[in-house]
Amino acid sequence: MHKILKMIFKKVVFNLLLFLSFALHAQENFKEKKADTLEVKTKEQLHFNKKQLIIPAVLITYGVVGLDSDFLKAINAEVKEEVKENIDHKLTIDDFSQYVPAASLYGLSALGVKGKNNIRDKTIILATSYLIMGLTVEGLKKITHVERPDGSSFNSFPSGHTATAFMGAELMYQEYKEVSPWYGIAGYVVAAGTGGFRMYNNRHWLTDVVAGAGIGILSAKAAYWLYPTVNGLFSSKKHKNRKSAFLPYYDGKQMGFGFVSSF
Repeated sequence: MHKILKMIFKKVVFNLLLFLSFALHAQENFKEKKADTLEVKTKEQLHFNKKQLIIPAVLITYGVVGLDSDFLKAINAEVKEEVKENIDHKLTIDDFSQYVPAASLYGLSALGVKGKNNIRDKTIILATSYLIMGLTVEGLKKITHVERPDGSSFNSFPSGHTATAFMGAELMYQEYKEVSPWYGIAGYVVAAGTGGFRMYNNRHWLTDVVAGAGIGILSAKAAYWLYPTVNGLFSSKKHKNRKSAFLPYYDGKQMGFGFVSSF
């Protein structure tokens, strides 16, 4: 398993973490007084700024260009061959690790680590992120119709597992960066590992994984930008006693959210 892990490190972890380390560094320096904060009391959103689009745009562009670029397709093929030659057995840890960053939002809250938002607001933001990410991923899969490396189906682009993992990692970063940047870094490490294992298991091309990472990050950012609007849908001045909440669920195969409202 030595060669394949080295290959993943060079071709995936290096590329992804290079982009992501730049993202984390840029976001730390970009902590504009009020533009990049979300306070529980005022329910402010992360203000939109073009700089926040740079990293996800680069990642998504890499993946999209790879759909027709012979050079990037050659890199995809090289990674596939390395996997095919060195893989001993599949490790399905990625089926679970994709949910770890998002689940950590609730785990940390249960442990008493306070982020920027309470459980209700975190859930609304998470649900919005998941909806944006899910629609984008599924839409692109149907439009692009790319065959998977293992030839099992034609829905390879982009990687949904990777998008889910990076969406959760970005949410962790945004929620806990003022407590400690290590929470976000840990989330990104798990997300990068998830993307790596998608290729290790011969389920995705490198371009699928990179694009999935970009979509996941952008979906999380968009959820914060849209939070005031989405939150308004569940708040009503006419019904002051109205309470609404998203309830996450996992049935062993799929993860989703249910909506409950009481008056």
